[in-house]
Amino acid sequence: MRIFASFFTRQARAAALAAVMTLGATFTASAAQPLVNVEWLKAHLNDKNVVVLDIRSAIDGGGAQAYAAAHIPGSVHSDYDKAGWRVTRNDVPFMLPTVAELEKLIGDIGIDEDKHVVVVPAGVSYTDFGSAARTYWTLKVVGLKNVSILDGGVAAWQAAGLPVERGETRPSATIFTATLDKSLIARGTDVETIESKGGGTLIDARPASFFLGKEKAPNAAAYGHIPGALNLDSASYYDEKSNRLKPKAELAALSAQVPAGPAVSYCNTGHWAATDWFVLHELLGREDIRLYDGSMVEWTANPNRPVESARTKWDDLKKKLGLGS
Repeated sequence: MRIFASFFTRQARAAALAAVMTLGATFTASAAQPLVNVEWLKAHLNDKNVVVLDIRSAIDGGGAQAYAAAHIPGSVHSDYDKAGWRVTRNDVPFMLPTVAELEKLIGDIGIDEDKHVVVVPAGVSYTDFGSAARTYWTLKVVGLKNVSILDGGVAAWQAAGLPVERGETRPSATIFTATLDKSLIARGTDVETIESKGGGTLIDARPASFFLGKEKAPNAAAYGHIPGALNLDSASYYDEKSNRLKPKAELAALSAQVPAGPAVSYCNTGHWAATDWFVLHELLGREDIRLYDGSMVEWTANPNRPVESARTKWDDLKKKLGLGS
């Protein structure tokens, strides 16, 4: 009986150990949540595989000085506007960097293929959230499986009364090897095909004033939007009072205007459009959504590409008189 009991005990222990190992493997293999809150980050702040990436820049009124003054403990800083997350190519600014450029940028921050990166914006505006969404998209493009955005950013962390650090955390550079996911990227030629032949929806993520041609980005060569596009302002997804994205049900209701099937989000430079992509692709599970990083600046750089606009001669006159854009 003792021999049988001992055998049974060994078998039970082995089964229990196997179950624990399986559970651990399942947890490791599962994809990270696209949006995490401060409670989640607090609980995982010391995880060796978690990299907290503070991307504050002049866009949100911050940057290196704001980071040095107060940041989430252990987080590393990479200025979204200056570090190289967007580059100028063929005289078009704010484009996706090359694979080699991204491998160096990401490796220098201490990120390898197995890390879980939590992108942390300032948490002050919808434009600031666009910085986080564009960084998130870029990391996904190069093949990182586990990426999240901190809901509410640094502002939410501080509002929760959680501790901050001063100074600078210097990352240990590592080697990062990209695996490019082309399914997330829309090029100008892709957009030309949709504009001329259909087969997808073009989503303009800019405020209506840009969409209608009442104003334009300084680097864009023409007023208006790509013909056939629908206007889904990225700001509509954002709750200004809480400085967070709206609840998922509201995001879904706002997105109901986007027809089923393939779609491409764009704006002026692929910044606001990243929020539309993030909501549709990552939060609502629309796998056939791509981001056109060149957007209107790249589109209008070619004078042969069509643009629709509701701009009038009166708008031009107001601009001439200094009364409009």
